[in-house]
Amino acid sequence: MASISDIKKARLSKLKRIESAGKKAYPVTSQRTHLIDGLLSDFTKLSKGKKEVTIAGRMRSFREHGGSTFFDVQDATASIQAYLKRDGVGEKAYAFFLDNFDIGDIVQIRGTLFKTKKGEKTVEVADYKILAKSLLPLPEKWHGLQDVEERYRKRYLDLIFNKDVREKFQTRTKIIQSLRRFLEKEGFMEVDTPILQSLYGGADATPFKTHMKAFDANVYLRIAPELYLKRLIVGGFEKVYEIGRVFRNEGVDKSHNPDFTMLEFYWAYADYKDMMKFTEEMFTTLLKDVFGKTTIEYDGKKLDFKTPWKRVEYSKLIKQYAKVDIEELNRTALIKKAKELDVPVEPSYSKAKVADAIMKKYCFPKLWEPTFIIHYPADSIPLAKKLDEDDSKLGAFQLVAAGWELIKAYSELNDPIEQRRVFKDQEKLYKKGDEEAQRMDENFIEALEYGMPPTAGFGMGIDRLTTLLTDSNSLRESILFPFMRQKK
Repeated sequence: MASISDIKKARLSKLKRIESAGKKAYPVTSQRTHLIDGLLSDFTKLSKGKKEVTIAGRMRSFREHGGSTFFDVQDATASIQAYLKRDGVGEKAYAFFLDNFDIGDIVQIRGTLFKTKKGEKTVEVADYKILAKSLLPLPEKWHGLQDVEERYRKRYLDLIFNKDVREKFQTRTKIIQSLRRFLEKEGFMEVDTPILQSLYGGADATPFKTHMKAFDANVYLRIAPELYLKRLIVGGFEKVYEIGRVFRNEGVDKSHNPDFTMLEFYWAYADYKDMMKFTEEMFTTLLKDVFGKTTIEYDGKKLDFKTPWKRVEYSKLIKQYAKVDIEELNRTALIKKAKELDVPVEPSYSKAKVADAIMKKYCFPKLWEPTFIIHYPADSIPLAKKLDEDDSKLGAFQLVAAGWELIKAYSELNDPIEQRRVFKDQEKLYKKGDEEAQRMDENFIEALEYGMPPTAGFGMGIDRLTTLLTDSNSLRESILFPFMRQKK
């Protein structure tokens, strides 16, 4: 069996022969009259009229039978069989094709349509052209590839071979398009905020740090766009949203990737209750847009997003599933309880962070149907506002479905004095070793001092949502190029 280097050497020789014949192996221009799916849907009409068509795509198979050759051509929409005859294109052109074209080459085909005796829709080739010579052979056993990571590293091959992978990412695009349409219909304006920031904030996460030569200053990749989007609310824009990449220097697992796509939006003169209702409307629209229904299949089970969704108090949920009353225990006692429950916690964790670790281990896996977890403990979310009627709780919620944490949203803290107090507490946690604690942001507090109206904010990971809605196992299946450990 020929080695990869031998195959590449042979294909380089073919490339030279193509160019020696006065043809470009990588021409600038190409032509196409039809996408292949359109060709197939209009096949009867086009074949009856013997209308010439031109298609372009990748050669996926090669079957020679004496003076004729069959091969498949695949574009982004579908594939179709092509039929090349020695009598049809001439002895010289036919021999040139056999001698110099390979599976994997990108080709342009001109011809007419017919059905074979077996009824297969086919293009009879009148003329052909090389558009890109492939120098490496397509893997023969890609479908059965055991090293799944290799599929992620070489996503381009994964897309060539696996139709379901292509469809998954097409669905991801439809999800984003539907979300944009819904938000714009509701009067939200799409904006862009800085990715490089002099001070990170807006989430509990460790940032990626780099150095800007021009200013001789350390800067950070954003962990969230929140603080800049709220500056726009201060500036008078009442409904803003952003879909963009955020970066968090954290562990990698089925629900975490160092960089991921986030949707955040902010709505002036609204609160967390308005946001829950709005979220239900958004999901109903999204699911009907993309799937035509509000029920999907995930992990072999039905998942129904029919509204209204269940609302459960944060403390009651932990009490129900972990048998822990977080309202009765202080931080030290809760840390002790977490260890008894085999929940990993750090000595620097606040009481709220310990409670959240218990929540994720004991409660999230129990929540199958879409559920709003409401009224997080005070100080558990540094940018959220306390309830007017109970300052031990926040006007905040998370949406969990099939064990996946999809959304965090809350009534935004707009009191600059209280925000400064919370940031000071966060700074103490940071100095004790909590790298995920938020930092004192004087510029943001100054913006609040000019006055920010009551506002509701919303954050959702697009990758997690896509993973759930496409019945995938991990984020790496829903991110085109997930970050991978470098090969040695």
